[in-house]
Amino acid sequence: MANKEKLSKGDLIQTIRESLGLEPSDEQGLNEAFVVDTPVFNLRTDLLSEKSRRAHLELLEGYVETLNRVSAELDGVDRESANANDSRFRSLKIDEAYNLNAAFLHGLYFDNIADPQSQIMMDSLAYIRLERDFGTFDAWQKDFIACAMSAREGWAVTVYNTFLNRYMNVVVDLHTLNVPFACFPVVVLDMWEHAYYRDYLNDTKTYVFAMMKEFNWEKIESRFQKAEKIGKVTK
Repeated sequence: MANKEKLSKGDLIQTIRESLGLEPSDEQGLNEAFVVDTPVFNLRTDLLSEKSRRAHLELLEGYVETLNRVSAELDGVDRESANANDSRFRSLKIDEAYNLNAAFLHGLYFDNIADPQSQIMMDSLAYIRLERDFGTFDAWQKDFIACAMSAREGWAVTVYNTFLNRYMNVVVDLHTLNVPFACFPVVVLDMWEHAYYRDYLNDTKTYVFAMMKEFNWEKIESRFQKAEKIGKVTK
């Protein structure tokens, strides 16, 4: 998607709606569709092959395209017939959550890996907060690795939990299972098989160590700063 001609949000929504056969001003529609774009990522690393990187970025584009289509479809779906057993509305809302998480988790993952100059400073906010909530930075790393090894086609994520007012590691299966409420992600690692199998086969631990070795702590630090601001208004 990054190489395609950019359209305005309104034009893109209308293009998607027309491709689905939806009227521009459907009486049942809410006209609340959103459009997500695919950022450009420069994955400068020798720890993932070019084929693996290219295939993974194409996968992200697929999630984004699906998310935009689902969002447009939701504008025109019949809400009066919604029910828990068999309704188009329910199916689309589930698809929306699945593809929304898939798109943004992949984006966060690509943004916080592939830094060959990876270095975290002991006086950085990220280091200080991880040491505070896990006892030591090394304890955070061990817990994060354990989460990664526990994921069943999913993610290992360090989040700021506004209920607990602290950072914690979580295991996310697929894109939507086991995700706690009120969490803001700060460190994200993809543990789907497609992320590592081409380059590491079933040696997931070597893959995890390789990705953590090149975490982009400058990007991660900016997320900690945002999390701290969130924490101030949710306490």
